[in-house]
Amino acid sequence: YPQHYATTATLRDGTPVAIRPIRPEDEPMMVRFHETLSDRSVYYRYFRVMSLDQRVSHARLARLCFVDYAREMALVTVHEDAAKHRAEIIGVGRLCRLPGTGVAEFAVVVSDGWQRRGLGTRLLTRLVEIGRQEGLARITGAILTDNVEMQRVCERVGFTVTRDSGGESRAEIVL
Repeated sequence: YPQHYATTATLRDGTPVAIRPIRPEDEPMMVRFHETLSDRSVYYRYFRVMSLDQRVSHARLARLCFVDYAREMALVTVHEDAAKHRAEIIGVGRLCRLPGTGVAEFAVVVSDGWQRRGLGTRLLTRLVEIGRQEGLARITGAILTDNVEMQRVCERVGFTVTRDSGGESRAEIVL
């Protein structure tokens, strides 16, 4: 488990959060996280509509929570909710290496109630830092063209965003 990639961050509103690699025991929190995502957020992340049942199936979440860190990195952002007396996952970021290359694809999704607070920017920044430490040459990602918020996040972090004619944009950063 790559504990050295765990860190803390402060969101724009002063909320402290932990950003750390995902663990197998995070599966119950991942179920609750998926319950916080709107259809719009799901579509922007997966480029298709997926039901909650599809997203939280044990087989799928087990694959997402058990990570081969040689091939990918999955980070969760955890907020300690004092009112509910429990921790909750409020954002997930992922880097997947493309085999035989120095390139990885990224994906980020933030709980609807935590959007527009700087969390996506913090999470993507952390993925870029880890990509550098892992010796990647580039990080790329596909973004739906109408997902303007994510394109802006990418540009803030230093990515170049290229819009194509087919409804998708490509974000890329050279490390």
